[in-house]
Amino acid sequence: MADQRKMFTIAFEEFRPQLKSYLLRMTASPDDAQDLVQDTFIQAEKNLPTFEGRSTLKTWVFTIATNLARNFMRSRKRWPENVTDIGKEAALVSPTFMKDIMEVHQTSPQGAFEIREHINFCFSCIGKTLPIEQQVALLLKEIHDFKVTEVAEILEVTEGVAKHLLFNARQTMIRIFDKRCSLINKEGICHQCSELNGVFNSKHETQKELMKLDLVSRAADAGRDELLDLRTKIVKSIDPFDTAGTDLQFFHLRHTKRVMDAQADKV
Repeated sequence: MADQRKMFTIAFEEFRPQLKSYLLRMTASPDDAQDLVQDTFIQAEKNLPTFEGRSTLKTWVFTIATNLARNFMRSRKRWPENVTDIGKEAALVSPTFMKDIMEVHQTSPQGAFEIREHINFCFSCIGKTLPIEQQVALLLKEIHDFKVTEVAEILEVTEGVAKHLLFNARQTMIRIFDKRCSLINKEGICHQCSELNGVFNSKHETQKELMKLDLVSRAADAGRDELLDLRTKIVKSIDPFDTAGTDLQFFHLRHTKRVMDAQADKV
């Protein structure tokens, strides 16, 4: 049994970074994600004798993590489609927001602003507008490279249902981004990537920085599905816990969560 636990711990540590990223994108909270990773490890280790090897250990652990996260999130309201606008409006009227965020930017070794990381931030926020099962299907398949059969196993549904959840999740994400994002739709109402790049990288020419991204440079010829795929490609390339701008993006996430929690408490 001791050898089994040792092998489990070694395997868990190998996919811990991916599990953390998954739970962060699911909860949009670095603190909740860290807690859920630890809870997952404890529960998985406790139930290790019940693991029969019918799936991979990784799939089994992600099932435990997903169930813990779903239970954690079910008592919380889904975020609205304009969540980034709400966070921005709260920041603009805060007497300390700009002071605090500039301090992170100027003093943290992970306080840089990069547009691609903010795209990851927006993807997580918009993802929290989805029903939980759709959000899980999208993250597992499109971001963390699980097969549809594994997604179905983790969600305890048929493959047909898993495909349906994934299709609906993609269509909702496409619709929201198409309506909101000014990177693609020049009439989109969200310009945060450009605005924040101007604030934090005053020496950059924002349009030149944007054109370095396939998402922007290929936008004119790409279909709506392909644009979502280009977004997921950016998100997949980022470990949100280990980037040049981790602390800055976590500041944004914590601010957004505080604002949304405060709104929920008023209802």
